Amino acid sequence: MSAVSDFQQICVYVAFALLSLSFAVIVYRIVTGPTLPDRILALDMMIAVAIGFIATFGVHSGFYLYVDIAIALGLIGFLSTVAFARFVLARGSTEDVPEALEEESNS
Repeated sequence: MSAVSDFQQICVYVAFALLSLSFAVIVYRIVTGPTLPDRILALDMMIAVAIGFIATFGVHSGFYLYVDIAIALGLIGFLSTVAFARFVLARGSTEDVPEALEEESNS
């Protein structure tokens, strides 16, 4: 193997490690997110990390058709984020516990 190929493999492994770390942080934010918009934003970031995984795997395997799959996932992710945003907008409240219920429980 040449030096360029070795460097590419090292970069792919570093990319997989960083993407795995960011995926773990995003899952933590989804589980502990204080509000619904925080969780929606984390889901959007999870889609971006999944696109990174797919693109990195495409480079690793040499089968670049995975880039088309990543583009399709990006489009679906955008549409799902817009749908969630409309849901939050229609709901009217972005807090997990509405303030009126929180005040009643404190008194």
